[in-house]
Amino acid sequence: MPLLEITTSRKVTATVSLEEPTANLVNQYAAFTRVGADDVVNKALEYVFTKDKDFQKFIGAPNDAKPIHSLRIKRGTDDAPKGKPGRKPATSVPPPAAIPSAIAATK
Repeated sequence: MPLLEITTSRKVTATVSLEEPTANLVNQYAAFTRVGADDVVNKALEYVFTKDKDFQKFIGAPNDAKPIHSLRIKRGTDDAPKGKPGRKPATSVPPPAAIPSAIAATK
């Protein structure tokens, strides 16, 4: 039985670097739980954050601490094209009948 109970939710895209053995374990855990690797990373971090009592005190107290290197978060907008991240929307393709004449025009 998996230690983490993973459900999907609204996400933002963030760029992080993992050590190769850790990345391999994330992929293996994703296969074990039959969910995406992103969901494994998200839930594992949530689990650690809630279990770390010193961290809970830290975020509960007023402080001015800033991370040494901030997580790079890419936020989408509501008017952005929908689809897989990093992909451009599809463009129109000429009908098949127009393709031979386009090829002949380039000769």
